[in-house]
Amino acid sequence: MKKIGLIFLIVLVGGGFWFMTCLNTLPSLDENVKEKWAQVQNQYKRRTDLVPNLVSTVKAYAAHEKETFLQVVEARNKATQVNLKAEDLSDPQKIARFEQAQGSMSSALSRLMVVVEKYPELKSNKNFLALQSQLEGTENRISVARRDFIQAVKKYNTELRTFPGRFIALQFYPDAKLRETFSVTEAEQAVPEVKF
Repeated sequence: MKKIGLIFLIVLVGGGFWFMTCLNTLPSLDENVKEKWAQVQNQYKRRTDLVPNLVSTVKAYAAHEKETFLQVVEARNKATQVNLKAEDLSDPQKIARFEQAQGSMSSALSRLMVVVEKYPELKSNKNFLALQSQLEGTENRISVARRDFIQAVKKYNTELRTFPGRFIALQFYPDAKLRETFSVTEAEQAVPEVKF
């Protein structure tokens, strides 16, 4: 009789620990998604902050490229106006607006780099080279932050869709929603053409 009671107690305590772990998993994953999203925003902000210095450096060498400069400044302004909070990560339309603004910024910066190719003296300017290096580093950081965010959303969404996470969410976290993530546009999927 004592053995049965001891086994029952062990099963009960083990089940309690398992339940508490399951109960805490969803909030932990939610916080991880928010943290990763903050990193994505941080890196996009870093890129946006580099733009004025980059534009002024290029302007000094290529003053007649006003249309390109205006496009970059407009894209920067749009990118800074689209602010996406962690609560908005379940809204596909808000994610799409954010992606569109950041995509416009990337396109404008690409056009600016094409302009730079026309000016060999600019390409050798040490201020420009430093800014270009910072921009490249920031683009890499954005890529890593986006990847980490996508992985965090995947874990969160998987927990929300599978047992026991789905059951626990229904019972204890009824406001929990699947999170949206980045999509890859056709332009991003296109293989660049290299000419020699």
